[in-house]
Amino acid sequence: MAGRRGNHEGSIYQRAADQRWMGVALLGYDQLGKPIRKSVTAKTRNEVVQKLKRLRRQIEDGLPAPDTALRLSQLFDRWFEDVLRHQVAPSAASNYRTIAVNHILPALGNKKVADLKVADVDRLLSKKIDSGLSSSTVRRIRAVLAQCLDQGIRWSVVSNNVASLSRAPKMIRTEGRTLTPAQAKHFMTCLKSQRNGALYALMLSTGLRRGEVLGLMWKDLDVESGVLKVKRQLKREDGVLLTSDTKTARSRRSVNLPAPMLAGLLEHEERQKSEKRALGRSWTNSGYIFTSTVGTPIEPRNLNREFKTICHDAGLGDWHPHELRHSAASLMLAQGVKLQVVSQVLGHASIRMTADVYGHILDPDREGAATAMVGLLWGEDEDK
Repeated sequence: MAGRRGNHEGSIYQRAADQRWMGVALLGYDQLGKPIRKSVTAKTRNEVVQKLKRLRRQIEDGLPAPDTALRLSQLFDRWFEDVLRHQVAPSAASNYRTIAVNHILPALGNKKVADLKVADVDRLLSKKIDSGLSSSTVRRIRAVLAQCLDQGIRWSVVSNNVASLSRAPKMIRTEGRTLTPAQAKHFMTCLKSQRNGALYALMLSTGLRRGEVLGLMWKDLDVESGVLKVKRQLKREDGVLLTSDTKTARSRRSVNLPAPMLAGLLEHEERQKSEKRALGRSWTNSGYIFTSTVGTPIEPRNLNREFKTICHDAGLGDWHPHELRHSAASLMLAQGVKLQVVSQVLGHASIRMTADVYGHILDPDREGAATAMVGLLWGEDEDK
């Protein structure tokens, strides 16, 4: 029996076919005077009543009624096709899709967007953390889902963003490895015999990213001022080696070169000219500062392999080129360079990012501040 209908509950009944309860609410009338109705279903009558009440509150608050048939996988497909691929670089779009396909859709893809709850998102994030994923990856999963649902709100097919309402996992940053001053000096000595020694010396002395250093061209170098302009990055995307804009707007920056580094680049230029003369027409005039032995851009994966060999030959062990960037920042801060300056040199999106990653290096400065306050506030009175 359906039972007596309460006030403002709408039409509620139990289907004979599957014994599920259904509720139908009248939301108004369209321009032709036809009634606009929305239906909800649940296992119990009470659940239907609650769904109808939430639906009416949304309408009264001016929110659009959710599309009760739309599934999360369908929303993702529309978002990828109609919006995302026009807003971000292909590599970023591919990353978004990978996160959705591998982490979000297997668990929630078949779920109707209208039925998606904060608890569903919290459960998903919890399982991902328990599976061993890093907190940064899990936060990324949450962010991708939130952006998709946010687009659904713009399209008036989603009433609220349950991903944004969920709790993001605590961010735990692990300290990356850095070369010690002694290791850095030894590494620089070993680079003198390397064809691309200036490349790695530049990464260690300025903190440039791998793609940024490979994307440098001779026209970016102002020899008179010793300033290098970072404008682009070289990367392999969808099997093609290409250049693109730097990672962020703040990544487009000017870097002052240490005098020995500028001299090293000029020596590298002379060596490159000798190679060009030796090859003649076989040389490719690409304009890049760092090239292969025939003048073409350097393949990023080849750089990784070469760097690994150099480190092993130098007795340093197994290192990744990105750790030169981390080493550069750590060494600069240890030498007393201001955090704001280091952030600008690295091209970080914000000084907060620099502080989050390298703040532990500033411990001696904080100790110095405490010592200074002792002398100021608890020191002997000079008038005595």
